[in-house]
Amino acid sequence: MFAVWLMFGVLGIPIQKEFGISDSQLAWLSSVAILNGSIWRLFLGILTDRIGGKRVTIVMLLVTSVPSYLLAHMTLNYHWLLLLAFLVGFAGNLFSVGIAWNSHWFPRERQGFALGVFGAGNIGASATKFIGPAVIASTIGGSYVGGIIPGGWRFVPALYSVLLVLTAIATFFLTPADSKNVQVSRPLKEMFLPLRHIQVWRFSLYYVVVFGAYVALASWMPKYYVSVYGLNLHDAALLTALFIFPASLLRPLGGYISDKIGARKLMYATFTPMLISLLLLAAPFGYIVLETPDGPKNVLPYSLGVEQFTVLLFIVGCSMGIGKAAVFKHIPEYFPHDVGAVGGLVGTLGALGGFLLPPLFVLVREKTGLPQSTFIVLFLLTLSASVWMHVVIMRLLSKESPHLDHRIDTNTPNPIGA
Repeated sequence: MFAVWLMFGVLGIPIQKEFGISDSQLAWLSSVAILNGSIWRLFLGILTDRIGGKRVTIVMLLVTSVPSYLLAHMTLNYHWLLLLAFLVGFAGNLFSVGIAWNSHWFPRERQGFALGVFGAGNIGASATKFIGPAVIASTIGGSYVGGIIPGGWRFVPALYSVLLVLTAIATFFLTPADSKNVQVSRPLKEMFLPLRHIQVWRFSLYYVVVFGAYVALASWMPKYYVSVYGLNLHDAALLTALFIFPASLLRPLGGYISDKIGARKLMYATFTPMLISLLLLAAPFGYIVLETPDGPKNVLPYSLGVEQFTVLLFIVGCSMGIGKAAVFKHIPEYFPHDVGAVGGLVGTLGALGGFLLPPLFVLVREKTGLPQSTFIVLFLLTLSASVWMHVVIMRLLSKESPHLDHRIDTNTPNPIGA
């Protein structure tokens, strides 16, 4: 489902060429898919708590397979393409379902690692980065050629539609029943009550930084490498995968560490290297000359060579992978009976960050003329979350010291709001 959700990160470039759309239109194509993968998370998380994750997952897989198949056969204009991109984006909502479903099966001392393993499914975003360029190049042409299985970029959503159906079948036969985990006796209003707590909204901002920004970069970096560094799509996709892999595979490690030392300390370890790396990515160190039809004319400030850029982006990806697990470690500890609702809201706001950031990247670059404006935006966002977290913890220490001093460094939730 994650591969389906973010497939426009690679498919967008050949789609842009075929349909003749602008960079801004391309950004919105990726963003509407991210939007629809965000707005249903709260509802589906609550529904999972009420009827069970297995049923919700199977229905979601089957529903998403339909627009994925239709996208493979789309020959109309940009507006229809935008609609199908929006419908395909429904796949992204599976995350809140899985968080609620999985958290019920494990005790508190193992939930961080268990949810981290589940969250490693984010690596599905790399699937398109690896197979997309090769499939596009090897199948018949880049334009529509008809048939049940089309060629070019259209082969990818056609393939995913088949895989979605097969996964639904596997989920039906191979996963445990929901009978132990449903909470049908609780009123719906009661399940929304935790959303009044400020911690939920603070956790959501953390998740915008470590997940929303991850989603935005995963979909935007292939275009960034192509337009800024002049790489071909294949190389751009592979370098983007170097960011996606650690941001996904380190999630179980982040969950394990948060079980041992506590989520709060791990959030500090997440934000610090992110801030340093993003500051370097945002800083202008030199100049590039843009080639135009009339010759080299526009000289723009830029930061790093492609090797240094990729290394720093890799560090950001590692930090995000650890941080995503740390954020969700908070939820079953603070709200053990409302993981679906709280996880749904945190996931919704985090993914909405991924929806808003790509158009914001384009807008800020148009206003500033700076290619690295993408990372200026992310640096300011990360700094805001870091300051809020630190201020809250220091305020609690000053009010409740010395007994709170011990609690800050543990994984024991604080009853007054840490």
